[in-house]
Amino acid sequence: MQRVSHLQDDVESWRHLRQRAEDAHELSTLEDESLRAEIEAEIAGIEHELDERETRSMLSGPYDRGDAILAIHAGAGGTDSQDWAEMLLRMYLRWAEKSGFKASILDQSEGEEAGIKSATISVEGSYVYGMLRAEKGVHRLVRLSPYDSNHRRHTSFALVEILPQVKTSTDITINPTDLRIDTYRSAGAGGQNVQKNETAIRITHIPTGLVVTCQNERSQTQNKENALRVLKARLLDLKHQQELDKINAIKGDYVKAEWGSQIRSYVLHPYQMVKDHRTDMENGNASAVLDGDLTPFMEAFLRYDMKV
Repeated sequence: MQRVSHLQDDVESWRHLRQRAEDAHELSTLEDESLRAEIEAEIAGIEHELDERETRSMLSGPYDRGDAILAIHAGAGGTDSQDWAEMLLRMYLRWAEKSGFKASILDQSEGEEAGIKSATISVEGSYVYGMLRAEKGVHRLVRLSPYDSNHRRHTSFALVEILPQVKTSTDITINPTDLRIDTYRSAGAGGQNVQKNETAIRITHIPTGLVVTCQNERSQTQNKENALRVLKARLLDLKHQQELDKINAIKGDYVKAEWGSQIRSYVLHPYQMVKDHRTDMENGNASAVLDGDLTPFMEAFLRYDMKV
């Protein structure tokens, strides 16, 4: 029924767009100069919607329409990498905000001096997972380190994971006996942020060894629900990856997104440049990209992915 509903929405929106085009054409035949500005604005609106539909036509995967879990992990490089992980977290939160999506932090592990060791966020909206698929992999930052007393140039790495959110029990079922659930006190910055009760949750999926934690909510029940959401997403991604491995074992030439195979570089010194190494797309305004201007990179990846 969900699939039927989505298809009905698609058909109706195409019919509406066709009607808009026919109405604009009819107005243009009147040859009334006073209508020129209105017609041009309508044509621009139709072209913008067509561009969006072109992007959506590339999002045909089984989970592309749905929500996503995004996880960030600081790599080797100490404080610089942890600061870089926090910069990425802000970038994705800003992208979600600009795109009109709902983003919420499910879990966050603070760094020793600055930044974060890891963070997990939920992003909800139409076609979120399909767009965010482009971000899966290693992200590399080159800059003058603010944590180096000699102010030398440093290279930092962070890993970004993108997981589809599980909406139905038919996607993934978990046997409660396969889970080990531990509670502990939430970590914080001190003062009122330190929890006196054991509200944080750690869930271990015994058959796979997957471990998820959640401590951002004040309620143990909420943290448990969020941790189970993340666990289901990881299990679904693992299942999908096993299927891909079988296919690629036949096809060959498959490269995993692991350390050393960065997908994108963000250079802040000696010049400013963000470059995607898969699509060769570049943007000289690194500040805008770090402020959430990511959609052009995502769309370029979708076009690249269709050709691969």
